[in-house]
Amino acid sequence: MPDTALRAEICRVGASLFTRGYVHASAGNISVRTDDGGFLITPTDACLGTLSPERLACVNADGVQTSGDRASKTLALHRRIYAADREARCVIHTHSTHLVALTLAGVWHPDDIVPPITPYFVMKVGHVPLIPYHRPGDPAAATLVAERITASRAAGTPLRAVMLDRLGPNVWHHSPAEASAVLEELEETARLWLLTRPAPLTDAQIDELRQHFGARW
Repeated sequence: MPDTALRAEICRVGASLFTRGYVHASAGNISVRTDDGGFLITPTDACLGTLSPERLACVNADGVQTSGDRASKTLALHRRIYAADREARCVIHTHSTHLVALTLAGVWHPDDIVPPITPYFVMKVGHVPLIPYHRPGDPAAATLVAERITASRAAGTPLRAVMLDRLGPNVWHHSPAEASAVLEELEETARLWLLTRPAPLTDAQIDELRQHFGARW
């Protein structure tokens, strides 16, 4: 995707997430990996609902900012995700209400913050581990996230998301639209879990999703 179109897509997805309540105030950030190995990322303290294409931070492959407003303080975490998963082209972080509430109330399991309660959660999201609390921007959290991505890939169940305790999810995919869809499915599943606490899908039901749809659970 050309630079101009990519910048516009970041702003479109940011505005969509803000309008529908997935982010608020200046919380959250979006980045993309560019064809030259660098990154575009939303500025620090920017509202995702009112992003300007020309003010997005441009960072080269070495992590040096070359243009735009000052990059989000989560840049180090985003870069570690891209390094750990070479297929990732977009990373989105939000403070989504039901996901943060879930960490405050208590997640289902540290390796799976919610159980596999719907087929689309299993197919579109998969396992989502909890990353213990660290202050925003702490490099230690980035290290833990990278380690979980690497370990999950080695186990044959690649991750598309992690949950930062008391802060919110980081999700990634091939494009801003696809990463946004993962985020939305994850937040909706957290909401359903908090509201109803249903029984998880059975092993046989999950195996059927693997066979028919290639689910990576």
